[in-house]
Amino acid sequence: MTFHIRAEPVPISFDEEGVARAGGTRVTLQTIVAAFHRGASPEAIAEEYDALDLSDIYVILGYYLQHRDEVDAYIRGQEQVAETLRLENDARNQALGLRERLLARLDEKSRR
Repeated sequence: MTFHIRAEPVPISFDEEGVARAGGTRVTLQTIVAAFHRGASPEAIAEEYDALDLSDIYVILGYYLQHRDEVDAYIRGQEQVAETLRLENDARNQALGLRERLLARLDEKSRR
């Protein structure tokens, strides 16, 4: 008996903000790769993120292993975007004095 081998599409899509998501879920490619780097098996990843299909995780990790440089560059870019946003938010909150007000409240509570 024979069977036909055909290429299956990689279940990764990009949302409107350019974030790579897995299998039509909100789980990011970056999340799956980070779990893989921590030593999680595809089965462990599927248990942690039950919205994902195990077969999709295997395909995504296979794609990652074949295109590691490309995917790692994408992830570094996403980390830079996140850091920029974090710094902008910190600056905005500092400008509003939010941090100082919260620290003052905390200090006031601890004195009671």
